[in-house]
Amino acid sequence: MARLLQAPPKFHPSEWDIAARMQCASTESLKSRSERMTAESQRLLAEVEKTTQKTQSDVNKKLEQRLEEIKFWKQELSNKHEEVVNETELLLTFKTRLEKSLQSCKEPLVIAQKCLLNRQRRVGIDLVRDEVEQELVKEVEILQGVIALLGRMLEQTDEQIRFVSPEDWIDFSNINVEKADKQRNNSLALRVLIDGILSQTANDICKQCEMVNAAFRKRVKEVKDAKHKLETLLAMVMDEIASQEKNIAALKQAIADKEGPVKVAQTRLEARNHRPNMELCYDTVESRLRSEVEEIKRNIQRLKDALAEAETELKALSRQQLSLEEEIQVKENTLYIDEVLCMQMRESVNINSF
Repeated sequence: MARLLQAPPKFHPSEWDIAARMQCASTESLKSRSERMTAESQRLLAEVEKTTQKTQSDVNKKLEQRLEEIKFWKQELSNKHEEVVNETELLLTFKTRLEKSLQSCKEPLVIAQKCLLNRQRRVGIDLVRDEVEQELVKEVEILQGVIALLGRMLEQTDEQIRFVSPEDWIDFSNINVEKADKQRNNSLALRVLIDGILSQTANDICKQCEMVNAAFRKRVKEVKDAKHKLETLLAMVMDEIASQEKNIAALKQAIADKEGPVKVAQTRLEARNHRPNMELCYDTVESRLRSEVEEIKRNIQRLKDALAEAETELKALSRQQLSLEEEIQVKENTLYIDEVLCMQMRESVNINSF
């Protein structure tokens, strides 16, 4: 118990001084360290603030630049989109022109082919490969070539429209702008090409159509002239047939008329054969009667020969009449085909430059 109440040991004054000095030194050291830390912290704060402000300023500038770029590209996109839309509408217009032009070529082709088929119904010498047929064949070839060309251009136009579809340029980028410019330029070049082709093909078709029509007009005139000459010849033949028929009738009548005189002469000769005795002699009367009979017989034979020749000529004239009439019918058939069937049908041909 006495031990528990024992007083703690006491330090020496020197120890107290040492402890005090150490405490003071420790405090000074801590203060110095704290001050340095505070100063360092202040510098750090200032540096961090400066760095932060500089970084924020840089970021803000970058953001502003990016916003400007986005605005620029957005405007570019809007412009390109509008250009593409306009170009597509123009190309669609050209597609419509192509379709109309292609459709307009089909009827002239059918008409030209029908004309060729109709002209196969010409007969005789008129079934000839004339200038009209040559021009019609050329017209068919031109129309078929134009139809094939316009068909290819239509396919190319459809493909170009699919490349330049506005929906393809919603996701905007610089590459897409370049592609849009390229396709727009392609579309522009295609429209120029289409415009030239439509104009040239229309001119070619119109020119060939007029060539065919001119050939038809020329041929119709030639056939009409030929028909008129044939009709003139037929009239001449008919006149000659009438004249020859009169001639034959006259020859027959002359032959008939000679039957009486020859019978009279023969009767006289027969009667004089009954003269009696010395009267039955070959006198001048006898001689003249016999001469008359022979003369009449020769003349009758000459008339018969002439009649035979005349009848032969009449038959030849009749054959020529039939030949001319048949040839006139051939020309009438040709004129009906060319002037009525073909030329009237071709009046409906209307070539437009769409």
